Amino acid sequence: MKIENRTFDELHVGETATLRRLCTQDDLLVFANVSGNHNPMHVFDADGDGDGVNEAVAPGMFVGSLISAVLGNLLPGAGTLYRAQSLVFHNRAHAGDELESRVTVTDRNEKACTVTLATEVTRPADGALILSGVAEVEAPRRKLSYDSHDLPGLIVQRHRHFEKLLVRAAPLPPLVTAVIAPEEPNSLGGALLARDHTLITPILVGCPDKIASTAAELGRSLDGIEIVPEPDHAEAARAAVALVAAGRAGALMKGHLHTDVVLRAALDKQAGLRAGRRFTHVFVMDVPGLSHPLIVTDAAINIAPDLKTKMDIVQNAIDIAISIGIAVPKVGVLSAVETVNPDIPSSVDAALLSKMAERKQITGGLVDGPLAMDNAVDLAAARTKGLSSPVAGQAEVLVVPNIDAGNMLAKQLTYISHAESAGLVLGARVPIILNSRSDDDMSRLASCAVAALHDARITAGRG
Repeated sequence: MKIENRTFDELHVGETATLRRLCTQDDLLVFANVSGNHNPMHVFDADGDGDGVNEAVAPGMFVGSLISAVLGNLLPGAGTLYRAQSLVFHNRAHAGDELESRVTVTDRNEKACTVTLATEVTRPADGALILSGVAEVEAPRRKLSYDSHDLPGLIVQRHRHFEKLLVRAAPLPPLVTAVIAPEEPNSLGGALLARDHTLITPILVGCPDKIASTAAELGRSLDGIEIVPEPDHAEAARAAVALVAAGRAGALMKGHLHTDVVLRAALDKQAGLRAGRRFTHVFVMDVPGLSHPLIVTDAAINIAPDLKTKMDIVQNAIDIAISIGIAVPKVGVLSAVETVNPDIPSSVDAALLSKMAERKQITGGLVDGPLAMDNAVDLAAARTKGLSSPVAGQAEVLVVPNIDAGNMLAKQLTYISHAESAGLVLGARVPIILNSRSDDDMSRLASCAVAALHDARITAGRG
């Protein structure tokens, strides 16, 4: 936005300027953090007055600040400084309202180089007057211009997509989940937290003494929770798989043991949980600033997948994307380039996967590749490269060439972009929930919510 001011000598009585702004939930969160006003009346997911309704009322001073935006950007513009401002509030604004702020010059003071302006904020949708007042400002004497694009950007670190997943999963019955070796605070605490949110009904499989000691450390009761005693981790994994095979559990959750111990039991040819496809891993990620959840696959199981394995990777990812509410998932198959290069095997695989989807060998989603990372997720980058497809620039699933790329991408999103991640293994008869010791509560809850949503969809399909 280019800002060019009106100097004091250029101003005249009756001159007016307006700006419109959509008041968003993120605006209210930013204002709460910047101002220190954490009144729950202004937070979108809080009931500030106990009436059972979440208010999301825009703070009065936030609305008042919209007047200063007109003064600082347009009239008089760059170089303007406040002397005084009166405010009278007539109505309330809420998150989701479009607001129009207007200032009108009513007087000029040559001696003090000040300008008086009538100020108001209205809601154009219904014409409601939100506030009115009078501003006195020092007007600029020199002509100035400023490009507001020079300002650093701001992204709210809020995980709205995972919050929506929890809401979607809330009406579902708890998913009975065999939790393997929950023998330290993170693994047991995550299972109990998911139980508190009615996402799962845990069956704890492991060393009873260690589980009890961990519960005491957490200050939590295990009353009413079934415990299957099995101190050995390999045997605990097999016992958990047996619970699924017997129809007593609908999911597995990794606790305090190595992932390969869990997978070895699940992959056992006689007693395991094979279902015809390769086991593949997905990260469902909530990336701040991204308008949709992002699925990254495979970042944890298949080291250097061949084309046949990549078919299962793509199909499993499409299935999980549909389960979390993406009707027709857009799948970008990544490579270092966006053109097919025989010297880059991942670009050839990507083109083949795209063609296989066209011919319905992969179903349920739109698949395009090869795509480089930039033109997979950024429309401007895709257009610059001349790419035109329903996927380029707006991929919801990213299929990486190998485990190195997937692991790096997922961890970059987590530690640099502050994303939350929910990790699952797909391709088995039931979802396998993989949590890391570094995962926070939201990641653990989201993993269970995704598993519950996926199980509900698969169960409904069988019915």
